[in-house]
Amino acid sequence: MTLVHKSSRRRIYHANAYQFVFSALRHAQENLGRDRSNENTGHVSANELLKGVQELAQEHFGLMTVSVFSDWGITSTEDFGKIVFELIEAGEMRRTDDDHMEDFVDVYDFQKAFVDDYEIDTARAFSRS
Repeated sequence: MTLVHKSSRRRIYHANAYQFVFSALRHAQENLGRDRSNENTGHVSANELLKGVQELAQEHFGLMTVSVFSDWGITSTEDFGKIVFELIEAGEMRRTDDDHMEDFVDVYDFQKAFVDDYEIDTARAFSRS
């Protein structure tokens, strides 16, 4: 998936969800060292994007992630796929022949990823810097 900006249409999910997907895409591209200016080298897979979603959500929302996503109408990784394919259809993202909606289904469980496995990094709180 590659970022393309065009005018927005009526959306199914909260507007913040779409902006978050774009942020997660940039986050994933940066972490993977992908060239965002080129659609071939900037592409990320569904798993790579969803990893970016997970990392960015934990960073920004912490233990509130499930609640925030729920408020946006997002309850599973499949919802992120629906957002991505809605953006593709609107011409705001691009896809390759290897990108499929099924790639977003049941990738991880929100409760496990954002609550049960969530770890608070206390390293800075207890460091002597």
